[in-house]
Amino acid sequence: MSISVSSAAAAAAPAPAAAAILREHLADGVLRLTLDHAERRNALSEAMMAALQAALDRAAADPAVRVVVIGHAGPAFSAGHDLKELTARRTDADRGRAYFETVMKTCARLMTSVVRLPKPVIAEISGLATAAGCQLVASCDLAVAGEGARFATPGVHIGLFCSTPMVALSRNLAPKHAMEMLLTGETVDAATALRFGLVNRVVPAAELSAETGRLAATIAAKSPATLKIGKEAFYRQVEMDLDAAYAYTAGVMVDNMLIRDAEEGIGAFIEKRPPQWRGA
Repeated sequence: MSISVSSAAAAAAPAPAAAAILREHLADGVLRLTLDHAERRNALSEAMMAALQAALDRAAADPAVRVVVIGHAGPAFSAGHDLKELTARRTDADRGRAYFETVMKTCARLMTSVVRLPKPVIAEISGLATAAGCQLVASCDLAVAGEGARFATPGVHIGLFCSTPMVALSRNLAPKHAMEMLLTGETVDAATALRFGLVNRVVPAAELSAETGRLAATIAAKSPATLKIGKEAFYRQVEMDLDAAYAYTAGVMVDNMLIRDAEEGIGAFIEKRPPQWRGA
């Protein structure tokens, strides 16, 4: 089944301005969100962040959505914050402080929404992802890159350290790899991003969409209730010390064993038949 937006999403469809810069397509449980403001290099402007936030909020509540893919049109995945939009507010009485605070809080909410979405999120990158655009890639649960993809946190070049992208990078990359990107601002290619742990897979550009689709379909075939439990547990335990992590995940395993999908899945395995997921 393929529709432009899910039935739940249709009830709260984005405004025309938002729809023009973010395209949504749902098929077989996979919701594709395509950043489509190429003339602004898919910058995370106020409008783009609002459109993405609204789409993620709808996806969280829509049982038809099992996996979210965030991709892009044009040569850039995202160039990060819209510097022209930010600079325009330097003429405010406070030199833009209040506006800058609002934008950073909005971005932080968007990134945490990706992490806390009860469904897996995959980034699909064929072009350049810089600054907050690179942060968005790092915030996604998985990332698939084309061989021509490039990544950077280049704030140091313009006197603006990529402090908020650092949060996502430092939780994905080895510390020295993250610091190298942050301190030098240099662009890394897809192969280096794979070695650093920023992306999961690198494939030829012609195979990118198909490879992402295969990965998304594999995940979408799993129990949505189990995926929700597992994703939440992963991000919670990774911040704990070893003993606390084991104590917490032991409780998660017990609760997971008691849901209907675990009972069904184990029964299907024993009986050598395909499971029929209920999502509960």
